[in-house]
Amino acid sequence: MKRIPPIAMAMLLFAIFSCNNAKKVEETETQVSAENFDLLRDSTKVSFVAYKTTDKVPVGGEFTNINISNFGSGDTALEAMDGTEFSIPVSSLFTNDPTGTRDPKILEFFFGALDDTELISGVFNVGADKQCAIDITLNGQTETIPLTYSTINDTKFVFDGVMELANWDALGAVASINKACEALHTGTDGISKTWSEVAVHAEVMLAKK
Repeated sequence: MKRIPPIAMAMLLFAIFSCNNAKKVEETETQVSAENFDLLRDSTKVSFVAYKTTDKVPVGGEFTNINISNFGSGDTALEAMDGTEFSIPVSSLFTNDPTGTRDPKILEFFFGALDDTELISGVFNVGADKQCAIDITLNGQTETIPLTYSTINDTKFVFDGVMELANWDALGAVASINKACEALHTGTDGISKTWSEVAVHAEVMLAKK
């Protein structure tokens, strides 16, 4: 058997070691580059704008309590949010009405006219093309709201969408709240109107682990 010269053996061992070491470094860099994120729940905000009168006068509000579960992980913040589930107690409604009468009316005459009104629940979804949407369950039905979004410093996201209440068979609840607020929802044309269109807005803050 032909002996391999010592210098050749040394070069062979060096080449093998260098190759294996390069693979380990590459694997380590791949693992480090995969970002994981935490959701800052106290920084998550959900608000809405409803409209009254034929002039479409905005009436804003928010929900002060949102329960979040199934938050995942991913190479990007959007991937980490995909599949996140949430539920919002309707009792946490707050419209900052100085008279203190608006919130009880909405709870009684709008949410009270729906089925399963204790919670608004949903799932946040991210498509392959980074298009975002939420599946909202309300009045015993689940429908999808497409979302647009913008980012701030790669970790704060602002989402906006439009909820057409007819898609949840909630026009009866719209009529109910309009009747309860008939005078307040009457414009200069003498027509009382509550719109079935509601703008939804959410702000989500994440932190890199």
